[in-house]
This record gives sequence, C-alpha cells and structure tokens, in this order.
Amino acid sequence: MGDIAFGFQAAPASDVHKSDQALYREVMDDCALGQKLGFDAAWLLEHHFSDYYPTPSPLLFMAHIAAAFPDLSLGTSVLVLPWYHPLRLAEEIAMLNSMTNGTLHLGIGRGTARMEYDAYNVDMNEARARFAECYRIVEKGLAGEPFTHDGQFWKIAQPIRIRPEPVSKKVRFYGAIGSPASAEVMGDLGVAPICLSTFPDKLLARILERWRARAGAAGRDAILPISVKLFIADTDEEARELGRRHYPPYFDLQCTHYESDANPWADIPEYQDFSRMFANLRKLTDPAELGPFMDSNLVGSPETICRRIDQLAALGFNYFMVSCATPGTPIGLRQRMMTRFAEEVCPRYSTTMRRTQAA
Repeated sequence: MGDIAFGFQAAPASDVHKSDQALYREVMDDCALGQKLGFDAAWLLEHHFSDYYPTPSPLLFMAHIAAAFPDLSLGTSVLVLPWYHPLRLAEEIAMLNSMTNGTLHLGIGRGTARMEYDAYNVDMNEARARFAECYRIVEKGLAGEPFTHDGQFWKIAQPIRIRPEPVSKKVRFYGAIGSPASAEVMGDLGVAPICLSTFPDKLLARILERWRARAGAAGRDAILPISVKLFIADTDEEARELGRRHYPPYFDLQCTHYESDANPWADIPEYQDFSRMFANLRKLTDPAELGPFMDSNLVGSPETICRRIDQLAALGFNYFMVSCATPGTPIGLRQRMMTRFAEEVCPRYSTTMRRTQAA
C-alpha cells in the first residue's frame, strides 16, 4: 500500500443555532487545527439558500483561509458548474491559484438540489451538458492561451486569454460520481473521480474500473479521493452511539434541503439515479436505521477505522477527505475527533503526518 493523504471537510455546521458569521469563524478554527495536525487540505462545500452547510462562495472562503493558513492546501467538494459562467469561474480559479501556496483540489459536479437550480433559473434537464461544457471552457482558459468557443450554452467568438496567466502550480480537478455512468463521463473529460464511501464496495470498484477504462493516461498515478464520515471513540459501541445521537439531525436537514420526500427529480431523466438514491434518505433520521451507513464510513475504534481504511485503499483510493463537521455534532466533539484521528490513525498511513506527530 502506498502513502495515503488525508484532508478534512471544513464546513459551517453546529448542533445549536448560530449565526452564519459564528459558523464561519468556527470553520477558521477547524482550519487552524487541521493545519497544526498536519492534514493536507481543507475541503469546502457549496450550498445555497438553506441551513444545510451555507457556503455560497467556496472560492471566496478559500482565499480567506489561504491568507490565514498559507501552508494548507484547499479543496472543494464540490463546485456546481452548471450555476457558473465558465469564464468568470476560470478567472477566479486562476486568480486563487496564483495567490496561494498550497495545491487547489477542485471537486466539480452538477448538483442535486432542485430548489437551488430553480433559484438560479437553470434547467436541471441541461445539468450534465452544462457541466461538461463549462468544464471544457475552464480547461481552455486555464491553459493560458487565447481561445474561442462555440457551444450549446456559451459562445466566445473573439479569441480571449484568461488573466492572471497560469502559474507552474497545477490545479487538480475531480468529478463527483453518482453512478458508474458518471465515472465514464469523468473519464472522457480526463478528470479523476471523487466518490462517497456510502456506495457499496462492489459499486466503488466498478466505478473506478469504468473510469480507468475511459481515462487513458489520466488514470495513471491519479489522486483518487473518497469522502468519508468520522466518529472515533475508545470502542466501536461508543463511536456508534455517537453516530446514533448526532447523525439524525444531519439527515433531517439533508432531507429538507434536497426536498427528498417530494422526489423533485421524478420527471428529470438524467437524475433518475439520484431519485433512487434519495428514496430512502428519510429512514436515516431513525437511529435504528444507521447501521449500514456507519459500517461504510469511519465509525468505530481506531482499529476498526483502520480496517475500513484498508478496505477502501485496497479498492484504489489514496486520498481520504474526512468529515466530522456534520449538522448535529458539537464543535468541541468534532475537533477532539479530528485530533484523535490525526494522532492515532493517520500516521499509520501518511509519512507527512508521521513527521508532524513526531515533531
């Protein structure tokens, strides 16, 4: 097994009502801790118009984090490309990359919440096509050469060149995966997949296999991230009790944000996989139904968590984006778990974090 890198989800979330400003300050506290512990990167979400991780401008937040913690790399999980004008997005990515020291790990996707699409007046039936075209324009723009574009949604008739000009630091892109078919889309784009550990392991293996079959040269030596939830404690039962206590508010808020009870994707052909995936989301607000979810994530003692990491690493994943910041979990608990995970688990897999803990 090769070296594994670990990042953490930096997200505005709490167990009690707080102002957005207070939540953002706590995210900064998490970033200070994450840098001290030796995590590779802070990964931010993008969500709009609700209490579910309110982060409407992850790139803006990343610039703020980078100014305070310049040695911390930064990521998104994910930027929802159909909501952006690709030229403005390319400019902001280029500017952020030129002003930061760490790597930019940019997860990209097409989004799932119907109400966010409706608010931006974007047709969800066009999501996949808008996603692909937006990425292609961003890719052209970040190459640093004058370009034109004649597409379905955007036309650039006169050659333009994105400023600021490119720097030697590579921007790494990852595509959110909702199904094996999505893996093929990302493979065709030459973008590495970013997966969720809640998918069955056989499905995760099939996703990586289908992605590699289409990715060609991009599939060699790729960073392959997986997003995992974390509850760590002395024993498995203590960790699972924490999960049963703190996960239901998270899933309740998720149901509200995505309007999953109403199945808003029923009439959208390219979202039928999501329609099936979210059909049972409400069940996870019941603590008694959380067993399989906790099994697939990092919930347990350090030894149990290591066994799960070994299983996922054996599938091919080599970057773990770990989340303790879920709605319903107190900040003190999540920071204690970040610390314990970094001190007791990560050094078994990461040379960098072994050095950090030894220093």
